[in-house]
Amino acid sequence: MQPGGGFGGFLPLIFIFVIFYFLLIRPQQKKAKEHQKMLNDLMKGDEVVTNGGIHGTVTNIRGNLVDIKIAQDVKVVFSKETISVVKKESGVTEGK
Repeated sequence: MQPGGGFGGFLPLIFIFVIFYFLLIRPQQKKAKEHQKMLNDLMKGDEVVTNGGIHGTVTNIRGNLVDIKIAQDVKVVFSKETISVVKKESGVTEGK
């Protein structure tokens, strides 16, 4: 049997998990929550940038789909999740 009992061996693992939680897991959850809020607040007329780097203006929102005007008479349909940045009049709101 080891000196110090069985619980003492788990303390370093618990300590490492706590560090990982505060340095990696928690910030990622916060960032995902902010991105979801940004997508929920998306409105017609917002200027957006997709994950692929396409810039355009939102013309229609249908559930999870967003119509984006990228040029005169050119509209493309994207999934909401592909939008990474919403450029509001007061500044830029960053997503992911």
